[in-house]
Amino acid sequence: MHKLAQLDHKHVWHPFTQMKDWLKQEPIVIVEGKGAVLRDVNGREYLDANSSIWTNLHGHKHPKINAAIQRQLKKISHSSALGFANEPASLLAKNLVDAANPKFPRSAFRAPRLNKVFFSDDGSTAMEVALKLAYQFSRRTGKQRPKFLSLDGAYHGDTIGAVSLGHIDLFHKAYSGLLFKTDKTPSPYCYRCPHNRAKPERADARDYRKCNWECVSTVEKKFSDQKKRGESYAGFVFEPLMQGAAGMIPQPKGWLQKTSEIARGHGTLLIADEVMTGFGRTGGGTPFASHNENVQPDLIALAKGLTGGYLPMAATLTTQKFFDAFLGEYDEFKTFFHGHSFTGNQLGAAAALASLEILQSQKSTNDRERLETVFSKELQTLWPLKNFGDIRQVGLIAGIELVKDWQTRERFTLAERAGIRVCEAMARRGVLTRPVGSVIVLMPPYCTTGAQMQKMVSALRESIEELFGK
Repeated sequence: MHKLAQLDHKHVWHPFTQMKDWLKQEPIVIVEGKGAVLRDVNGREYLDANSSIWTNLHGHKHPKINAAIQRQLKKISHSSALGFANEPASLLAKNLVDAANPKFPRSAFRAPRLNKVFFSDDGSTAMEVALKLAYQFSRRTGKQRPKFLSLDGAYHGDTIGAVSLGHIDLFHKAYSGLLFKTDKTPSPYCYRCPHNRAKPERADARDYRKCNWECVSTVEKKFSDQKKRGESYAGFVFEPLMQGAAGMIPQPKGWLQKTSEIARGHGTLLIADEVMTGFGRTGGGTPFASHNENVQPDLIALAKGLTGGYLPMAATLTTQKFFDAFLGEYDEFKTFFHGHSFTGNQLGAAAALASLEILQSQKSTNDRERLETVFSKELQTLWPLKNFGDIRQVGLIAGIELVKDWQTRERFTLAERAGIRVCEAMARRGVLTRPVGSVIVLMPPYCTTGAQMQKMVSALRESIEELFGK
């Protein structure tokens, strides 16, 4: 075993990892990367098929982002945001505001303008900021007992507030004694929806579903029941278009717009967790997934791809109305009492500015469109195998649900470790990704070539054949 792997086994505790299993084998130790390719300590190369846990947008060692960080290093790496401003964070805030306010078509509800940015460290803290802002804002505008509604299977991070918004027992039940109560409404999970009367087909379940939008009616009922109790929700929390840790659950077209209009009609704030879906990941030519459904939230949480996957940085965007609710005289203590040591960090902001510039270039737009087409074409080759139950793609995100037999939709048990075993087999073929239960996630960097995309999908197909037969 390589000495670095030995040190890892001796000292490192990995996130969301059964360490007993981890210690049974030598880990892959990554030492270098370029584009969509990673290299381990033994010189072996792998394709980064999940963008280093959904963060790396433009590929590793991108010259433009590298140069931006190096330029900033010649000036200053960090100074406190507590009492001081800085150049790259100020510029980044303006650029994020510009990106977050596209022209919307006329709708029943006026789109709020997002013009304030609170910087933090990662997706969990971005959501924690959104939650605390919404809670205090609601209290200050008349709601005495603010309560939140989120989706079944929701995962919004690992801080206590963010965990309280989540509804995945595997991740959250152990901390139940620390959490405050939130309500949940079913996810629009077409493949396993109890209201979907369609029999399994070899296609994305959203395309052949037979239902009456019961997933929307249920949301309406939640709001109506709350109103009958003389209360209203402070915030409706969602990941737009695709729920990540729930198992890559995509929302059928129109669901987000319909449910957002219901929430707006009940005076409820919209809180969008765009930690995974932001920065062009869901396609449609827009930076943020919410805008693909012409929905403008009151708060948007951003992280992961914000710096192109280079440095930990996050942002929560909101409106002037929120900001004004925290204005007051010094001794009124209306301040937002929340912060982080590395808020507005210059190196992270410099990387983010470069990443946004790349993202908004015509070349990047064209590359993403081409890759999305290739991605879709390659995913279609998986349907002949019986263990692929549902293949769901939104932009450059795909969740491939493994089942024992597509005709029955029978699940693999957790003990069978189907997802992990498939990913281990893919690693042996030079492709790295990580499953969500029995759902294999493919989320390539935007610089991925057509040939690399083909290899990612073929590695998945060959791994299934190896483990479960043709």
